[in-house]
Amino acid sequence: MAEQSITIKQATIADAETLRLLSKETFYHFFGLLNDKSNMDSYASIAFTSQKIQSELNNPDSRFYFAQLGDQLAGYIKLNFGSAQTEFQDNHSLEVERIYVLAEHHGKQIGHQLLNFAIQTAIAKGFHYVWLGVWEHNHKAISFYKKHDFKIFSSHPFMLGEDKQTDLLMKKEIV
Repeated sequence: MAEQSITIKQATIADAETLRLLSKETFYHFFGLLNDKSNMDSYASIAFTSQKIQSELNNPDSRFYFAQLGDQLAGYIKLNFGSAQTEFQDNHSLEVERIYVLAEHHGKQIGHQLLNFAIQTAIAKGFHYVWLGVWEHNHKAISFYKKHDFKIFSSHPFMLGEDKQTDLLMKKEIV
């Protein structure tokens, strides 16, 4: 399917509940069938609370952006700068902590546009690289990032409830 142009809009505290519901829905959609329900529920009970989402929205070094296709919400991306980054806290890098597209909008190149938005944000700020973590078993996402010139450079543990998983760390050099 051809790329459909999206509108990218920064989320505000007024969008907290919409963001919370979208975050939870997309997380369960992508990982629910591949993981134990109790581990999914345990993680979601911490990561997708109203208080947690509001705290993330209020962090000056984190920004959420919605992707809209016409008047429909199609997905979102979370970018972390400086001390908000989950690792490194490098002032010359940008972390893509989350990037999700609703299932009904797959194949419309929305993820591609969101990732390009992140890369363009990093370029505009004069950063040296963009990095992210991706579950080692999410082969489709790994392939997607490789197509955008991201390279695996390390890994770290990720706790999904009581399940210790491995995220591959990938980065794209800007300069």
